[in-house]
Amino acid sequence: MSGETDGSGGGMGLRERKKQRTYQAISDAAIGLFLAKGFDQVSVAEVAAAAEISKPTLFRYFPAKEDLALHRFADHEDEAARVVTGRPAGLSPLDALRQHFLAGLDRRDPVSGLSDEPAVLAFHRLLYGTPSLVARLRAYVTRSEEALAVALGGPDPLGARLAAGQIVAVRRILAEENWRRIEAGEGADAVLPEAVAAANLAFGQLRTGLAAYF
Repeated sequence: MSGETDGSGGGMGLRERKKQRTYQAISDAAIGLFLAKGFDQVSVAEVAAAAEISKPTLFRYFPAKEDLALHRFADHEDEAARVVTGRPAGLSPLDALRQHFLAGLDRRDPVSGLSDEPAVLAFHRLLYGTPSLVARLRAYVTRSEEALAVALGGPDPLGARLAAGQIVAVRRILAEENWRRIEAGEGADAVLPEAVAAANLAFGQLRTGLAAYF
């Protein structure tokens, strides 16, 4: 979860960039209200008013109230799949994913759980402290697994789905453990060495069990 872009537009057209900025603006307004008042205490009408749009317009962008907060995960839904499909020749899917996760730890990417930025910690408290958000997050995880299974491909679709589920679960568990330690008061720099060791251990276990993708 980062909610950041590089400003390059990523090759998108003007209309698509404008749409993306609108998504971001609405989500940012919503999250500001959720953090200030609590998710359940904020109505969709309040969010629409803060974003200076109508409720019907808001629902065209966000089908459910929970999506207003979870929009920050949208960019990461197909991240693992993009890592696999965009990896250099000769690099296995698991090695590419391991390197990508380690790079995320190194730059303290919020999605790795290894960020002690106050705003990131506040968002995580909001997320994990709101049951409806946790439940809605499952839909994002499912789509991530589906995209990764397609990227892994191979002659056995079920095998690809099983592999994708295990990989996504490992990434999630590693991130949650990092966040748990940060939330308990440890600094990101202090946690980093053990987070790297845990990631190497976890991906090593995947290699043993998922030899066909290594």
